[in-house]
Amino acid sequence: MLKQISRQRVTVVALVLSSLMGYASIAQSGGDHDGARSSISSNAGDACVRETAWMRRNHMELLQHDRDRTLQLGIRPVEGSIKGCVECHTQQDDHGNSIAINAEDQFCSSCHAFTSVSIDCFECHATKPDQPRIAVGSSAK
Repeated sequence: MLKQISRQRVTVVALVLSSLMGYASIAQSGGDHDGARSSISSNAGDACVRETAWMRRNHMELLQHDRDRTLQLGIRPVEGSIKGCVECHTQQDDHGNSIAINAEDQFCSSCHAFTSVSIDCFECHATKPDQPRIAVGSSAK
């Protein structure tokens, strides 16, 4: 009986330790997984309003803070508006039409699906830029 209890304890301790090692390796990698980053638009520009690592972890706080400043205090323009995100991070299809930023495998949905986070931003906000972007290499007429 005593041997059986000891084996169970060893098994539990081994499972806990292996789980902790797995979590540690995920945390050490920073959670950067190619699948979650694969759809970042190549036309997203040189830099966002903040560093990439900061945005990956804190963009929601920035959006909520600026939402409150805009809606409650009437302060416009704001640094981290969702409209700015949409304008920079949407991609275009083969015909030059903007693809909705929350469409499957696009900028917002790819990371949020990977992290199992449900977003409701686009129940109110536009998913495509107001004006079509000029393709790289073409000239405005």
